[in-house]
Amino acid sequence: MSISLLVAIAATAWYVYISPDFDRNSPKIETETEIYWNRVDSLEIDVSDNIALKSYEIYLNDSNSDTLISKGEFPLNTSSEVLKIEYPKSDKFKKLTDNLKLKVKIIDGSMWNMFKGNIAQKEINIKVDYKRPNVNILANSRMINQGGSALVVFQANDENLKELYVEANGNKFKAQPYKKEGYYATLIAWPFSDNTFSAKIYATDKANNKRVTKIPFYHKNPSYKTSQIKASDKFIDGKITDLASSNPEYASVSDKLEKLKAINETMRLDNEKIIHKFSSKISTKMLKSWKIKRFYPLRNGQKVASFGDHRYYYYKTKDNVVSESYHVGYDLASTSMADIKVSNAGTVVYAEDNGIYGNMPMIDHGLGLYTLYGHCSQLLVNIDDKVKAGQVIAKTGKSGLALGDHLHFGILVQGIEVRPIEWFDKTWIRKFIDNVFKQADEIIGEN
Repeated sequence: MSISLLVAIAATAWYVYISPDFDRNSPKIETETEIYWNRVDSLEIDVSDNIALKSYEIYLNDSNSDTLISKGEFPLNTSSEVLKIEYPKSDKFKKLTDNLKLKVKIIDGSMWNMFKGNIAQKEINIKVDYKRPNVNILANSRMINQGGSALVVFQANDENLKELYVEANGNKFKAQPYKKEGYYATLIAWPFSDNTFSAKIYATDKANNKRVTKIPFYHKNPSYKTSQIKASDKFIDGKITDLASSNPEYASVSDKLEKLKAINETMRLDNEKIIHKFSSKISTKMLKSWKIKRFYPLRNGQKVASFGDHRYYYYKTKDNVVSESYHVGYDLASTSMADIKVSNAGTVVYAEDNGIYGNMPMIDHGLGLYTLYGHCSQLLVNIDDKVKAGQVIAKTGKSGLALGDHLHFGILVQGIEVRPIEWFDKTWIRKFIDNVFKQADEIIGEN
């Protein structure tokens, strides 16, 4: 054999070894080994190749034989694709069975394997499930106020249940297991800034069968106050400047009105993000019972400001509005540095400075209900502390964006601010919380 021939053979072998045309990597089939199929939605299977995909074949096996249900070629130079597979209309597969297997075969465009390409194959167990989850409302608060709270207790079951929540005005409220397996309780909220309200239970199983059940409520729209507040030079040069100087993000803002807007709006929203983050969790443990007493955080406390006030700040003249914000708590004042007591037991989830809210403890009372206490002069609890009803947790003050000594008291349901005045009222709690649990318990069969 001549040297030139050997060189040619070696060169050819080297070309085959390094050339993308002779790629030896098999395509990838990204999917779980077990899939639930409701026969209506198409299955989606991700396939890819490091060079290019060529063709595919999909078979469905009923434990007796393979049936080709889909095949095709990929567009030229396709490196990834989502295969959408429809359930076959053949009479053979109308009879439901758990013994189905989906067999996926993918071939790439490589010249390897005698120009046949690299092959990837995968078998997927198919569980056919076309039944929707079962949902029954046991009891719910018969009325909800704009800006208010409500309770619903319901039954939801499906052996393949995947997702369960209550959606109200675009907000998702998680449900906590209640009393027995298959029963749930959820506090929900109507944001005060929304004029209309609708709440539905969404239950979805692993095959994407979905049940949507509307929760019946009577609606009431209380009026919320609109206020015009003068932004004096003293206010801006005092509290506003003090808050700005304490935060590097705002310390360099020199323009007086820009500084007011930055603190009253941007910092406020950042502070409220923290509040929403720490008040959005709900336990997944089984809840045996939930009793709440009316909140009365400040002895002899007098109302200073209401919940839901829309405040417009003007500079010099009332037509020169320079900033606006919403007041999402209820302000109470008594004596200077007065004791703040927690009315119901809970766990401290936050206890430090929070911008415009100043020194601020937050407490988790279970079932997604949280309370916060703003503008405190002293904090007497720490994060993760377990507090008892009647315990003094802080002292009133004027930290943050407060001009006088008072308590900013807030209540949230899974991250949504709600009307504290409802939770001040033992009659409201009895009618719209306690009685709902009582009615549900009679149906469940546990008291």
